[in-house]
This record gives sequence, structure tokens and C-alpha cells, in this order.
Amino acid sequence: MADNPVIAALGRPFRLGIAGGAPPSMIGPVHRVAAVMDGRFAVTAAALSSNPERSQREGRAIGLSEERCYGSVEEMVGRESECADGIEALAIITPNDSHARYLRLAMSAGLDAMVEKPLCADLKEALKLRREVCSAKRDVVLTHTYSGYPMIREMRSRLAAGEIGAVRFVEAEYYAGGLATAVEREPGAEQRWRLKPERSGPSLVLGDIGTHAHHLLRFVTGASVATVSADVATLLPGRQVHDFAFVRLRLDNDARGRLDVCNAAAGMSNHIMLRLHGEKGYLEWTHRRHGELTIASLDGNRRIVEKSHPNTSDDASRATQLLRPGHPEGMQEAIANLYAGLADRMLARRGHADSGLGALAPDIDEGCAGVAFVEACLESSRRGGASTAMPVF
Repeated sequence: MADNPVIAALGRPFRLGIAGGAPPSMIGPVHRVAAVMDGRFAVTAAALSSNPERSQREGRAIGLSEERCYGSVEEMVGRESECADGIEALAIITPNDSHARYLRLAMSAGLDAMVEKPLCADLKEALKLRREVCSAKRDVVLTHTYSGYPMIREMRSRLAAGEIGAVRFVEAEYYAGGLATAVEREPGAEQRWRLKPERSGPSLVLGDIGTHAHHLLRFVTGASVATVSADVATLLPGRQVHDFAFVRLRLDNDARGRLDVCNAAAGMSNHIMLRLHGEKGYLEWTHRRHGELTIASLDGNRRIVEKSHPNTSDDASRATQLLRPGHPEGMQEAIANLYAGLADRMLARRGHADSGLGALAPDIDEGCAGVAFVEACLESSRRGGASTAMPVF
């Protein structure tokens, strides 16, 4: 990755506050490492838990000074706004039902934000947030992790360059096995907020992993989903949240596609696949081999392009961290690219040049598009899979 443009412009990294992510959260440490990976941000304050004592204790545990460890997000934002060296951005990695509240808090304090998806629970609320973000003139990035991978960006560049011609058919899969058993009946299940509809939202599987697959389709193809025909369901008897969705869709360029997601797929471990079929062949990316892009042509030729090699695009090269060819990068580096994109947008707003990462970071419109996708799929499923139109963002 190029030299740090934030240090070059400001002489220091942007100051970041973290909301959420106390143990046993997996995503909390991932965000904290990713945010500082290329030096564009420094974590200077945190409210890691909704329990004030625990929040302060865990803040100290990650090395923050006593006075920058807060008992609540509201306290952190309020007190930091009074500091000469207060935070300039807020990372919101709290449960889904609090995303909108904390994003509004960030906007009211003049902070930029990194927000875990989904943006919120319904489209009406998402559109209100969009207006508030535009009014505040702040930058917001959604943590759609997988669009941060270099070879997803390579896939996007090659498609735009005409490598396989016009897209005719797209396929996206996201299968996980974490809910393949009745985890609701295991010890400590009351701590699993995702299993509570009032906290996770109207559809767990669509909000949790369906929005990731939907964003990948939009990001790589540059097209919007025009209509969906969906079957959304709960596979395990007695479960209160959706764990399965098969979606057939049409893009606004008239390409057809399928998007299948399930977090109760026994034996699966975060399987993600995106395949684009065009006039002259197909492009395929899988999460397990995320440093590779498969390209197949009509003549039967099938080749693999690897990350970090000289024939990759500028977009992929900019998204590659400091590792040399043959050394794997992964989820933390992908999220680091999203943080770099947020920082570049913040710099551009201050009149400094954008290194190119800012343009690829998923913005508030992507958050609205994800919520609209969830709502359209649920409406289609309620109507027996009838084709349902989606708004365009």
C-alpha cells in the first residue's frame, strides 16, 4: 500500500472512537486491528460494552488511558467533543438495533463513521438516516467486508474492461453453519442477541449475510437489483429468526441471477462464492481462495490470476497491503481497506487528494440498498415468491 496520505497531510492519524466489540465479540478485535493497520487511524477512545464497568475495564485492557475509557457511547461522544484532541470518527460495531441511534449521535457531534451492516431495520428509517448524513456533510462507510478484498476489486476491474463481455447471469452464495444446531438451547444462549428478532432485525439471515452477498453483486457488476423473487424461511423448528433465503433476481441491466444464503448449513464454514457469466466466459471468486480470481473463456481455457502480481489492476494493487506475492491476506486486511477508504474520503473533504480507496468504500447509499433488499425479499416471500420491485440507489 502507498505511503500514508493522512500522515502526509495532517502529520498524525485520524483519531477514532470504538463503540462495541468487547469480548467475546469476534468482530471487535478485527475492527481494532484493521482500523490501525495502515496508520490512517489511531484508536484513542472506546466504549466497548453496554455495561459501564465492563466497558471501562475492557478499554483499559486494550491499552487506552483511563480517561479515554468510557461507560457508554453517549458519554464517549459527549466528552470527546469537549477535548482538543477528541475523536474525529466513530466505529459502530454494536448490535443491529443500536446502529441508527449511534449513527445519529455521530452525525450530531460532527463525526464521520464506520458502521457495521445492516444500517438499520427498515427502509423508512434508512432514508431518514441518509438525509441526516447528507445534511451533516459527514462521511459514512458500511462494513461490507468482502468488497475490501483485492481480487474482488480485480474482478470488478476486469468486468469493466470487457474481459467476459456483457454479464448475462450472476450467482452469489453465502453459507455458514453456526446455526445448524439448536444453539438457542445451549448455555449462555441469552447472550446471543442475533437470535432475538427485536435486536437482529426483521430477517437475521438476510440482514447478517444476505446484505453481504447483495453488496458484492452491486459492487462488482455496477448494476442494481431491479426485482427479486424470494423464499425466506426458518429451517430449525422453534427458531425465532430466519436462517435460510433463496432469491432469484433480475438486475437493472436485464441480467438474471440467484443469491442463496443460509446460516444453518451444517458443515459449512463461511463459504462465499461470486460467479459472473458473460458473453465470452465467466469470472469466479471464492472466499476460501480469496487471493485468486478464476477466468474461464469460451474456448475452454481456464486460468488463475493471483493477488500482488504485476498484471493486476490499480484497484487491486491499491487494496493489497504490504505482503509480497504468495503471502496471504484476509479479513482484517479487507476491513483495513474499508477504513482506508473512509480516511481517504475524510481527507478529500478537507481538500487533500484521494488515493483511490475512498471511491470504492461502501457509502450510506449502500446501507439503504441493503435494507431495501431485505424488505423486498421479505415482501416477495410473503407473496409466495412473487416478483417484487426494488428502489434504485
